[in-house]
Amino acid sequence: MAKINQSLGEFIIENQEEFKYSSGELSRLINSIRLAAKVVNHKVNKAGLVDILGAAGDMNVQGEDQQKLDVFANEVFINTLTNREIVCGIASEEEDDFITIKGRNQKNDNKYVVLMDPLDGSSNIDVNVSVGTIFSIFRRITPSGTPVTIDDFLQPGVNQVAAGYIVYGTSTMIVYTTGHGVNGFTLNPAIGTYYLSHPNMKFPEDGHIYSVNEGNYIHFPQGVKDYIKYCQQEEDDRPYTSRYIGSLVSDFHRNMIKGGIYIYPNTSKNPEGKLRLLYECNPMAMIAEQAGGKASNGFKRILEIQPTTLHQRVPFFSGSTKMVEKAEEFMKQAAR
Repeated sequence: MAKINQSLGEFIIENQEEFKYSSGELSRLINSIRLAAKVVNHKVNKAGLVDILGAAGDMNVQGEDQQKLDVFANEVFINTLTNREIVCGIASEEEDDFITIKGRNQKNDNKYVVLMDPLDGSSNIDVNVSVGTIFSIFRRITPSGTPVTIDDFLQPGVNQVAAGYIVYGTSTMIVYTTGHGVNGFTLNPAIGTYYLSHPNMKFPEDGHIYSVNEGNYIHFPQGVKDYIKYCQQEEDDRPYTSRYIGSLVSDFHRNMIKGGIYIYPNTSKNPEGKLRLLYECNPMAMIAEQAGGKASNGFKRILEIQPTTLHQRVPFFSGSTKMVEKAEEFMKQAAR
């Protein structure tokens, strides 16, 4: 039974038996992510005081300008997971290819792979807006003791054993699930410990917030345009409130607490969508469903999409169930 103000470490130990492969490895893996998040949080909170703001001068595999904090967060998470020898492979939004990790015995005996967006919304750092980290954990499907292959990473989201995010905002929170509900832990910076602050988090079934970058309206598919008009109509409990931060973690986190929908559709400029299936959409979809919400590409459940490439992009609709279903109705009507 979750207890408010219980530490994350205590919670992990107490609930370890819920994990069907319980052997202590997943607990150690979550603990490693917790440690890396504290290091990144410390650096994020020093932005403006040290040389960590602005662009790093390089582009990532996505063709996007890397921020200095992108590079720092990526290195921290990779190093922490590698040094503790808990995973056999890592895939990051900031890396061209996946990373194979061998233990001290030069074997690949570990059972898990981690996929991550080390610093979502990093361009917001320069203007002091919340950013986050997103992670996804799978059990490898290739034989233990052999090098990981691309197949270990290209698994549908339904195979995830855990997923979560860290939001670096007015307070720093880890929100995660191992398939038994969603719980949020807030960092007490004075002593460096995360405490359970949001037990059994749930999306309200319906909501009054829609989060979408309306500056791209002209490029949206007709179904999204129609849904936005529906949100703005003065009828029943509408118009809804438009709230868009531009950081997936922050927008998703707010909507889960208050009730709402987050939409990042495909556009005429990005016909496949913009968000990455493996690093952003799959983990957030698992959290959404575990919190009683819904996540789709406008037509199909995100967690059932079979990935074909590491950096695959998809449209993303996620949030309160009734709002996502209504958006899907408009998408299907427009597609007829």
